Formats: sequence, structure tokens, C-alpha cells
Amino acid sequence: MGFQYFYPNIHPMLNHFIDYVFLILIVLAFVMIANKLRLAYPIVLVVGGLALSFISLFSQVTIDPELVFFLFLPPLLYEAAWQTSWKEFWKWRRVITGFAFPIVIITACVIAFVSNAFIPGFTLAMGFLLGGIISPPDAISATTIMRQVNVPKSLVSIIEGESLLNDASSLIIFRFALAAVVTGQFHFQEAATSFFLVIVMGILIGLLVGAIFYLIHRWLPTTTPIEIVLTLVTPYCMYYAAEHFHFSGVLAVVSGGLLLSSKRQSMLNFRSRIEGINVWSNLVFVLNGLVFLLIGLQLPSITQQLGDISLGTAIRYGLVISLVLIVTRMLCTFGTSLFTRMMSNFITVQDANPGWRGPLVAGWAGMRGVVSLAAALSIPLFISEGQPFPHRNLILFITFIVILVTLVFQGLTLPWVIRKVKPEDRYTIIPEHKQELIIQKKIAHASIQFLQGKFNGDQFKNDHVNNLHARLKLDMNFFNREIEEVTNGNENTLKDFQLTYLELLEQQRILLVTMNHRAEFDEDLIRKYLSLIDLEEFKMREKLL
Repeated sequence: MGFQYFYPNIHPMLNHFIDYVFLILIVLAFVMIANKLRLAYPIVLVVGGLALSFISLFSQVTIDPELVFFLFLPPLLYEAAWQTSWKEFWKWRRVITGFAFPIVIITACVIAFVSNAFIPGFTLAMGFLLGGIISPPDAISATTIMRQVNVPKSLVSIIEGESLLNDASSLIIFRFALAAVVTGQFHFQEAATSFFLVIVMGILIGLLVGAIFYLIHRWLPTTTPIEIVLTLVTPYCMYYAAEHFHFSGVLAVVSGGLLLSSKRQSMLNFRSRIEGINVWSNLVFVLNGLVFLLIGLQLPSITQQLGDISLGTAIRYGLVISLVLIVTRMLCTFGTSLFTRMMSNFITVQDANPGWRGPLVAGWAGMRGVVSLAAALSIPLFISEGQPFPHRNLILFITFIVILVTLVFQGLTLPWVIRKVKPEDRYTIIPEHKQELIIQKKIAHASIQFLQGKFNGDQFKNDHVNNLHARLKLDMNFFNREIEEVTNGNENTLKDFQLTYLELLEQQRILLVTMNHRAEFDEDLIRKYLSLIDLEEFKMREKLL
């Protein structure tokens, strides 16, 4: 990287570490700017990285594709799988698989034929290589934007589900196209068989490794730190195990992650679940920030490698391919909607009439990201000894332009498209706020039943249990009134209560800090109760969301 002259006598490994410390500080600065501007941080990071790339200090910063594929990709995929609802994933499985496999394959084919016809000297095999690189959308950008705008949860679930699978399908296409360019041969039957073998075996290896880690969590004497570290190691084991046998490491991480996510309540204790969420959310934030910033910083090194092709010509190629990519995805999402409507005459589908609003938003949410750039960078420099890989630098530049155009143009306009289109939430039977009240009411009701059953309906002899029972009864009456008010469309008092309770917690916090100034109180005990207040505030603010 480009910071070494600040500390020339330091060990090279430490040099790289300090480089990344600098980059993380830059990421934090850009994310704060994004929050101030109310923009999705991936857009600001890519544009900010692009601006920094013109400064000599940053001009030599490059991405190592092996670093991205092995160090960054497994934890990002695992966390996405961990956060994905299996219930929603299964509910929308047909739409998700339609987006992740047929649309990716169709997009790769269209890009292959267009690039073969439009770019001089571009063979069909190189076209498929380019198509495999730029066909998978990056869901991090899309979902980051969607969470800032009012979008039906069903649409977010589909986009998130697609992101778990489309990287695998595109990288498999990329792998076969790369082999075709290098060897000059392509056997369709052999490739089709290998395609399904890579998918099936990748999933099976992921499930097997996931099952092994599940047994470790369940049966070995683990502690909270051990369990959290195990979750950090798990995705790397899944990815390496599959890639070692030349199967899909991406699908291994996704399938294993979904398995363990569904078992989290039985394999992790409460402390591991709470602390693990904090560890993973911060880790993924840093990794995402770094990869988006590094994308923007790649421009100088990619531009310098264009060789005989002029910058203007390369930009024109990139813009045309970007336009074809956007149009193809839009047509495919509408085609998926029509196909679903047609198939509803023969099989049971989740939604027989998807309409046009959801497909339009899903189509426009097809921004490209780090997986595409890492795949392009992983193209070898030479086919054989002394023979350079044809058009490698041009493929790299087109990939960069596609990422820049889709991420910035579509990313900035996606909120506007969502507001104009106003996609309908036709699948939420009960409003979310009312669902939350019903859940809280049922918890209180079940708790009262448990206490009454445990003590056989007699007066509780323990004063603390008496107080708990009385509080639960008050909660039951409170939630009943709130549900009626929500049903009747009246203003409910729950939010006022929550805000007042937050103010109360702040007063308790001030009291404890004041008590800590006095010598007779142990600071460890004060910190313990401050932590409990933090947990109470966390729970209350989660309910306010």
C-alpha cells in the first residue's frame, strides 16, 4: 500500500497492519459523512475511495483477490446467512432461486453475446467470463438503502435471499469460462454435470461442517469467549473444506450458516448470543467498509493497465455493458413475474399475481460490488508461460465501470424509485406494531399461567413472586387496551411510556455515576448496575424501532 514512507523501518507485516488501521479510520470518517448526508454508506465509500485514489499516497493501494475471497467473503456470507430468516427464505424459495440461478445465467449469456459482437477481439468464452464476473448483484448496498426507505419486508427478504445464492452461481460460470479461455475447449455436457456437482457437493459439505460445529457447541465444555471464537472460525472451515475439493465454498458457507442459524437457541447460551451479535455486527461493519473503500481505490492501477486501448474507448465499452446489464436485469425480473403468474395455473405459488411494482424495485436494486471486482482481479496474468491472458486489463476496467455506474447511479436513485413506485406490502396480515403488542401480551399471559400452575393457584408465599404476578397482570390489561386502540386507529400510549422509561433509565444512570464518586461504593458493583441499565435501554430502544 502507499503509507510506508511514514514508517520505513518497520517490519513489512506491521506495515500492512498499520495501512489497514489508516483505512479503517478513513472508513469511519466516510460513514459519518454518509450518515450526515443520509446516504447509504457503500455509495459514499466507493465515491470517497475513487476521490482518494487520485492522491499519490493512496494511488498504489490494491486488492489482493485471494484476500477478498478467503478473508472477507466467508464471514460476510456467514453473517448474511445467520441474519436471514429461514422461514422467509423458504416462503420465497421459488422467487429467490429464480433470481439467483436463471437470471444470473441469462445475464451472463446476454453479456457474452453482446461483448463478443461489440468489443473487437473478444471471443465468446471471454464474454462468458465477463458475464460471470458482473452478473451477481451486491445485496449489501441494496438492503442498506431499503432499510432507510419504507419497503415491504417480503421484497427485502427476496433480495437478501438472492444475495446468498447468486455469488455461487456466478462464480461457477466464471470458473468454467476461465477454463474455456485457458484451454480453448468447452464441453457443454461435462460443464453442465460439473455445474450441478459443484452446487450439490458445496451444499453437502457446508451442512456437514455445520453439523460438526453444532455438536462441538452442544457437547464440549465451551465458554462464551470460546463459543464466539468458534463462530468466527466456522465460515472459514466451511469455505476451505469445499474449495479444497473444488466445490462451491460460497454455497458451503451459505448452507452451513442457515443450518446453524436455525439452531442458535439450542447451541448458544444467552450470553453468547448477546455478545456474539455485538462482535459480529462490528466485524461485518469493518469488513464491508474496507471492501467498498478498496473498490474505489482501484481506479489508478486498473487504468494504468489498459495498454493499447484508449481510456475513452474503454469507458464507452464499460458504459454500454452497464446499460445492457441494467436492462437485462429489469427484463428478467419482469419475466420472472410473468412466469410466476403463468405457473400459478399449474402449481401452488406464494403470489399468483406479483404485479409490476415489486419486480421494478427488485430490478433496479441490482448494484454490483466486491465479488465482481475480486473475481476480475483473480484472472491469471498468463494463459501459459509467456502468453498473456487476452484482454485481462480491459475486463478489469469494464468491471470497475459497471460497479461504479450501478452502485452510484442506481444506488442514489433507488430511494427515489421506491418513493415513486410505492411497492405494496400485500403479505403482512397483521401490522407490525400490532404484532409486537400481541407477542408481548401472549408472553405475559403464558407467564401468568406458568406461575399459577406452579403454585396451584394459591396465594404466592414469596413476596417477589407476588410482585411479579401483579406486574404481569397489569401488563396484560395494558396490552389489551393498546391492541384495541391500534385496531380502532387511535393514538396509543405505549410510545409515551417507552420514552418516559428511557428518561427514567437516564436518571438512574446519573445517580450511579454520582454514587461512584463516593469512596464507600465499589466501582465494579456500580459498573454492574450501569451495564444492567444499558441492557434495559437496549431492550426498550429495540421495541421503539
